[in-house]
Amino acid sequence: RPRIAIVSTGDELVEVDQAPLAHQIRNSNSYSLAVQVVAAGGEPEIFPIVRDDEAETEAAVRRATPCDLLLLTGGVSMGRFDYVEPALLRAGAEFLFTGVRMQPGKPVVFGRLGDKPFFGLPGNPISTMVTFALFVSPVLRALGGESETAPRFRMARLEEDVAVKAGLTRFLPARLQSDVHGTSVWRIPWQGSGDLTAAARANAFLVVPETREKLDAGEIVSVLEL
Repeated sequence: RPRIAIVSTGDELVEVDQAPLAHQIRNSNSYSLAVQVVAAGGEPEIFPIVRDDEAETEAAVRRATPCDLLLLTGGVSMGRFDYVEPALLRAGAEFLFTGVRMQPGKPVVFGRLGDKPFFGLPGNPISTMVTFALFVSPVLRALGGESETAPRFRMARLEEDVAVKAGLTRFLPARLQSDVHGTSVWRIPWQGSGDLTAAARANAFLVVPETREKLDAGEIVSVLEL
């Protein structure tokens, strides 16, 4: 079983057993990712929270390199305090892609640090879940020796109209249900990629292609299973 290092970054993070102040949030990503790692056949190793500091981030990256794959969350956008990519470069990383035409999860990055793969995942919880299912899980399963590693998509009948802005492939929290009449999917209302309540109710993500502004009720659509 491959060992997976999980490093969450951000000055705003506190541990889950602490009461956050108004400007803070609990570090849910490390534990959400650990569960997803186990489900994909890996052994998670959660590292301490890393503050928004380039040197501290680089040191954390170097400490994690004995693991088989490195997952970092947060700090991969273009903000003033996003230090993950510079820290990886200073550690000698090679980037294979930086950013994907999707939402949520657009800032995800992937590369190699020596002979070890790494991912920089967005910090918002639903972005982290989607990018893990699409990109990290297949790599982790391959490292574990599995032959069938592709993300799990299926088709379902859409039960309501869904409208979005075109230009990016959208992954929307959804509820998938099967019975004798077939498989149906409903969109779960959400308030953006930090909405953990919506994520807790979802068992799938409805896929809206980047060229579409509307999916109609009754259409057969693509769904990413969790």
